[in-house]
Amino acid sequence: MSKLFLIPSPIGNLADITYRAVKVLETVELILAEDTRTSGVLLKHYGINKPVTPYHQHNEHKVLQHLVQQMQGGKEMALLTDAGTPGVSDPGFLLVRECIRAGVPVECLPGATAFVPALVNSGIPMNRFAFEGFPPLKKGRQTLFTQLATEERALVFYESPHRLVRTLNDFIKYFGAERQCCVSRELTKMFEENKRGTLQEVHDYFLEKGVKGEIVIIVEGFIA
Repeated sequence: MSKLFLIPSPIGNLADITYRAVKVLETVELILAEDTRTSGVLLKHYGINKPVTPYHQHNEHKVLQHLVQQMQGGKEMALLTDAGTPGVSDPGFLLVRECIRAGVPVECLPGATAFVPALVNSGIPMNRFAFEGFPPLKKGRQTLFTQLATEERALVFYESPHRLVRTLNDFIKYFGAERQCCVSRELTKMFEENKRGTLQEVHDYFLEKGVKGEIVIIVEGFIA
């Protein structure tokens, strides 16, 4: 029986991958990629020439059993998502769960993920934090924010650029305009930006400036 490797991929700067991750990608028989074009850039950069097949949220249920059966038969695979660690707001959980059920060993390599550098450089107390991923678009959004309004841990969210201002506006409504926050944008890339301040200040800044790139929001926990 073979093994599934979960490989964290750079969130922007292609140099942010471990030597071990490159070595594993060079030795596995098949690479599963959330987007073969995105992963293709990384693989070409490191001279890795291995078979690559799509594995994403739209096909994971369909291909799940076949992939697990191949691993049970001895094929070694690695899973790459577009950026960061598989399973963290990216495809991966279903495959990991099915491998565990089938007795296929799973190994996750340490490496890049967006929320850790965003949290560390936010300046917000982070001894305890709650990772919430992408907020719901509609159903459950109001309920979630109401529940989190009195959460004492730092709050970590992912958000798309075109929804950032709306989400910050909702945070002002539920958490209060004076709550401290940090919005990290384009982490590890040339135009990386970390905008710190109150929710109102950061909201007004991006409302005027506009938003591009991948977003991580850190919000200070509730202080009684």
